[in-house]
Amino acid sequence: MAKKKKADEGSWGKLVRDIVVILILVLGIHSCVAKPFYIPSDSMMPILRNGDRLIVSKYPYGWSYASASFHLAPKKPGRWFGKLPERGDIVVLEHPVSRVDYIKRVIGLPGDTIELRGGALIINGKPIKREVEPMLSVPVDANMPGPDSSLGRFLSRDASGKEVLELPIVRETLPGGATFDTIDMGPGYMTDDYGPVKVPADHLFLMGDNRDGSADSRVAVSQKGLGGPVPFDAIAGRAEIISFSTNGTAIWYNPLSWFTALRSDRAGTNLRPAHDPNAK
Repeated sequence: MAKKKKADEGSWGKLVRDIVVILILVLGIHSCVAKPFYIPSDSMMPILRNGDRLIVSKYPYGWSYASASFHLAPKKPGRWFGKLPERGDIVVLEHPVSRVDYIKRVIGLPGDTIELRGGALIINGKPIKREVEPMLSVPVDANMPGPDSSLGRFLSRDASGKEVLELPIVRETLPGGATFDTIDMGPGYMTDDYGPVKVPADHLFLMGDNRDGSADSRVAVSQKGLGGPVPFDAIAGRAEIISFSTNGTAIWYNPLSWFTALRSDRAGTNLRPAHDPNAK
């Protein structure tokens, strides 16, 4: 009996040890290599939609306190193996005040002067290239438009009678050639005119692609914005790819609904910006 009891205790000890090792490995991968990320809003429309799940890589810019899986690490300045993002990268960051996760696009690097006039972006005194694109039709579902969305004014119906969002698209090209689509809802929004502001050393200027519906570097912290350029140390990683996306109809106790809720055309979407070879 004593031998059996010792063997049982040894088995339980091994199980606990194995669980601890697995947890450490998972947290290590989550903090240092890659982690999943859920899109809860429309601020990065049109490329990202409420209900998208992403893979965010942790290593492209090095590691800081923001890399940790849980936002409990002390906010110590500094970055191991730090490498600045490129203009146009989509990054996940820890809000400098609330420590909530945000996702935005890098618009300005250290030393850049950022300005907006009538919604047109100006970097270092030069208006960036802007091209009006055809309206983008996006199906309406339980996740789209998202909560507190500013896109409701674009609700319409397609030829078959289904509800869609008909979105006004402007393609922007940043210095260096990164090019991507944005939503421009027209004049009259408080974020249409901003600056000029010079980005300090070791800071980044971040904006959402839904230009008139994003709480970003143009918006005060009191209004849930970033309150200006963000410290580089607050960047947690780079958005790489959409792993899968759901339309908001999945029910946790109905496995069949997990599959019927999938937006099959979203999986595998590359989130790195295209580049215009002719841009300066």
